[in-house]
Amino acid sequence: MQSDMAADRMKRPAGAGQNEGIDRRGFGFGLLVALTAACAPGRQSKAMASNGDWETFKARFLDPSGRIVDPQNGGISHSEGQSYGLVLALEAGDRATFELIADWTNDNLLRSDVALHAWRYDPSNPDHVPDRNNAADGDIMIAWALQRAGQRWGVGEWRTRSAAIRAAIRQRLVVDRFGMKLLLPGLEGFQANGRVIVNPSYFIWPAFTSFAEWDGPGVWQALADDATAIVSQARFGQYGLPADWVEVAGPGRFAPAPGHDPRFGFDAIRVPLFALAGHRASLVQPVANFWRQCLAQGQPIPAWIDLNTGERASFAVSNGGAAIASKLIGTRPPLGLAPEYFGAALQMLVGALT
Repeated sequence: MQSDMAADRMKRPAGAGQNEGIDRRGFGFGLLVALTAACAPGRQSKAMASNGDWETFKARFLDPSGRIVDPQNGGISHSEGQSYGLVLALEAGDRATFELIADWTNDNLLRSDVALHAWRYDPSNPDHVPDRNNAADGDIMIAWALQRAGQRWGVGEWRTRSAAIRAAIRQRLVVDRFGMKLLLPGLEGFQANGRVIVNPSYFIWPAFTSFAEWDGPGVWQALADDATAIVSQARFGQYGLPADWVEVAGPGRFAPAPGHDPRFGFDAIRVPLFALAGHRASLVQPVANFWRQCLAQGQPIPAWIDLNTGERASFAVSNGGAAIASKLIGTRPPLGLAPEYFGAALQMLVGALT
């Protein structure tokens, strides 16, 4: 059912002693974050901890062409990473870098048939973009950043690009099923046999709110409301946590998606981030409860938990996950920017969006 894009995004090396968890998002690296329940709440500026953090992020992950690079995963790039770079450049007030990232993204990832972006760029492949399928989260955040930057800096072209992407999302990725508006994770591979696969970490509520302001509430408010309903109902395992990927089989019929590890892990870690950014903290109270229980028992917050068996990762969340926890449950934020792309990006987004 799922496209090659979905399968590739979910590849996680397994096996103790074999760098378990090292993947394109970098949660592995055996990182055991020293979080404790007694830590005093930390503060992190909405405009990120400092411009120094943004300069560090750029030095590590932005190449001169405008491409956000994942060094721990063969130097590939994703529409997700490009979208994060745009949001962070906007929050830092860095117009030159925003323009650089926006131009590279438009020139290298934008599809010719629809205003959506190919999800993956591989510099080692002669065909740098062999899979033209898109990833909805990247498209949503690219559109969100372009419109806001166009308004801030008076660039009509960026606003025009954003409007085209938003129209493509409405027309091609938002589908009516089972009395709900569902967000397809990509154009291909997420509908079959009357069932739909969704990714709760693609529910970017602050972007939906902005889209409703720009385009009228219609589709966007309904999508935001139904996304909220899905996360409130699609809770699994002993702790009632969201799964990385969810199968929707009918009204109120949710299950961890077949073909994917049934985990609260590398994707779903972003659900509390976007819920907090969208003023929906109560929606992720089960996550807060689980994390607090881990810390109360003297255990680090695990990078993932299997929602069927209760098995937990042998390594802790990255600095990015720890930054999300600091906002959700009041632990001290991690010191220093994570060395890997995804952990660092999450840290920066926590500062930018919450």
